[in-house]
Amino acid sequence: MGTNLENGMVVSTTGEIGSLIRQVRNEQGINQMLVAGMFGSGNRFISDAENGKKTIQAQKLLDLLGMVGLEVVIRRKRTDA
Repeated sequence: MGTNLENGMVVSTTGEIGSLIRQVRNEQGINQMLVAGMFGSGNRFISDAENGKKTIQAQKLLDLLGMVGLEVVIRRKRTDA
């Protein structure tokens, strides 16, 4: 069972983002090849995204997040008091 994303999650690495993409894709019951076809990219990009490739293209990653039903919210970083 994966992370409950209803209340959001703070991520700080491409690996964490990739894990969330994989989790949501698996929950939707679709494989990487189908996502690649729907996204109009090769399977390599989907694999790179899910494996947290550090040099991945930011806009394509944001587009992929939106396609699988995730969104990015930017806010000031919270500090511990």
